[in-house]
Amino acid sequence: MANATAPLALTMGEPGGVGPEIAQSAWEKLCGGDSRFFLIADPSLFPADKIAEISGPQDVASIFADRLPVLPLEKSVTANPGEAAPENAGAVIESIERAVAFALSGEAAGIVTNPIQKSALIAAGFQFPGHTEFLGELAKDAAMPSGRMRGPVMMLAGPDLKTVPVTIHQSVKDAVHTLSTDLIVRTGMIAAQALIHEFGIETPRLAISGLNPHAGEGGALGAEDDDIIAPAVSALQDAGLDVHGPLPADTMFHAEARETYDAALCMLHDQALIPAKTLAFHDAVNVTLGLPIIRTSPDHGTALDIAGKGVARADSLVAAIEMAAGMAARRK
Repeated sequence: MANATAPLALTMGEPGGVGPEIAQSAWEKLCGGDSRFFLIADPSLFPADKIAEISGPQDVASIFADRLPVLPLEKSVTANPGEAAPENAGAVIESIERAVAFALSGEAAGIVTNPIQKSALIAAGFQFPGHTEFLGELAKDAAMPSGRMRGPVMMLAGPDLKTVPVTIHQSVKDAVHTLSTDLIVRTGMIAAQALIHEFGIETPRLAISGLNPHAGEGGALGAEDDDIIAPAVSALQDAGLDVHGPLPADTMFHAEARETYDAALCMLHDQALIPAKTLAFHDAVNVTLGLPIIRTSPDHGTALDIAGKGVARADSLVAAIEMAAGMAARRK
């Protein structure tokens, strides 16, 4: 169960990216409110007069209004803005692991993850395609809240649209081979449970996309929509959920269509992320559903091209922190 009175744990992310500067900017925007957080990072990334080093989450309440609380890493970092160095991979991973541990123990209300540079981590031996899969591994042995199904499942959540990709970090070819009726049903159930318990939607409505153009055109453009997706829609309906589909993906995201559902399940990564980022590029939030902890993230990358130039926007990180705080409160 989330401890909504505890602070959130914010990870460092790629130290050569925009994570450190947007963390400082997010604190400046939120320091007068209730969405308290602490950053797990190398303090040397920040001006000493802007932060306060802490020994644990218990120190945050007395510090947050005046300084950005930073819990020092055991591993040091050598970072140049705009450069992602594999030698910092250990520190990046340590920050994530410690944040998850604090959330699992209840010392943190949840975690918010700054963007990582996956190529640098993989070059150092990282075995996961992204945050979502790594967090699922870290939390796999922790008990889920009663009655909840385990993920991980990705959601992109903005002010006007929530999308859930059924397949995530795979090539299109591999994703199509991975797609199954059971996977769609499980993803839909986890999304519906999250909409109820973390987003406060009592009776969630789900729209399910097709895979092929025109949702297969009755089999003329591919059999997957009829053979794999339609049975999943029926199974979700039989489970008592308000679900419709499979729908042509190209007509699901205009304003009138969005009024008919609370979240859209999409078969492919880009089916879900393109409309979400188009509608809310600066303030969409990446949420991991089906974990025993709350996890959100800004919906952008490390932005190495603008790191250290003072132009990075913290809107998505602020939205991620505020969303995580709200989700923790509702889960409690």
